[in-house]
Amino acid sequence: MAALLHVSDPHFGTERPHVVEALLRCVAEQAVSVVVISGDITQRARHGQFRRARVSVDRLQEILAGAPVLVLPGNHDIPLFNLPARLLHPFAGFRRAFGADLEPSYEDAQIQIQLVNTVSRWRHTDGVVGAAQVARVAGRLAQARPGQLRVVVTHQPAAVVREADAPDLLHGHAAAIRGWSQAGADLLLGGHIHLPYIHLADTHVVQADGAPARGMWVVQAGTALSSRIRHEAGNSFNLIRYGEAGARVDELIARECVVERWDYIDDDDRFVCRAITPLGLGPGANTT
Repeated sequence: MAALLHVSDPHFGTERPHVVEALLRCVAEQAVSVVVISGDITQRARHGQFRRARVSVDRLQEILAGAPVLVLPGNHDIPLFNLPARLLHPFAGFRRAFGADLEPSYEDAQIQIQLVNTVSRWRHTDGVVGAAQVARVAGRLAQARPGQLRVVVTHQPAAVVREADAPDLLHGHAAAIRGWSQAGADLLLGGHIHLPYIHLADTHVVQADGAPARGMWVVQAGTALSSRIRHEAGNSFNLIRYGEAGARVDELIARECVVERWDYIDDDDRFVCRAITPLGLGPGANTT
C-alpha cells in the first residue's frame, strides 16, 4: 500500500528537538509516498523559524528519497506584530522558504491532493474558504480518476467533535463540505487546534441527481513537534495508507483507506502507532 504522511502544526520556534529527531527516525522506517504539512509551520513567521523548518523538510525529503512534500501556510505563518508586513506581503517569509505556490497540489495514479490556503491577513486566528476556492477544488475533484483517493487539505478544521472547539471552525466550512462532498472528496485533512480526531462529514449532502454524496471524512492531526500541546493530546502525526500493492488502479475504485495515528512517547523517545482506523469511502461510508 502507498502511504501519505500527514504532519501538522510543527510551530518551529517552539519545536522539541528530540521529537524532531524521533519523527525523522520513525518516518525512515515507513514506506511514505507523499507528505502533507497542514499549516502553522512556524510560531511567529520569523526568518530563523522558517529556516529551521526548511532544514527539517529537506532532511525529511532526503530520508524519503525525494518524495514530494506539500506545505500549506497556517495563521502563525504570517507576521502578527509587524503590521506593514502583514498587510502588504504577509506570505513573504513562507514563500522564501517553500516557494511561491500557497496552494500546491499533487497527483499520481492512486491519489489526488489539493491544498487550500485559508489564511487571511484580516483575521487573527480564524480561517476562511471562499466560494471561488470551493468551486475550483470541486472542479478538480470531479476530474479525478475512479481509483484515486481524493484528498483536500485546509489548516483550520471544517468540522469539530467538541463544542468548545466550535469557535475555531473554518469560516465557509458548510459550503466547502457540501461542495467537496458532492464533487467526490474522500478525505479533508486539517490541523490548527492540536487535537487529532476523525469525523464523518455531513451525510445529508446529496448529488445533483438526488443520490447520496460520497462519504467524506474529516481527519485532523495534532501538533507533530511543538511544546504547545494540549493536556489531552501530545505530539502526534497521521499516516494514511491507501491502495493495494499490485492492484490495477482502474479496478481498485478504492473504497477504503486506513488512518494510523502515531503518538510520541516521552519515556521511550519514539513515536508509536496508537490507533488504526479503517475508513470506508463512498456513499454510506463508515468505519469498517
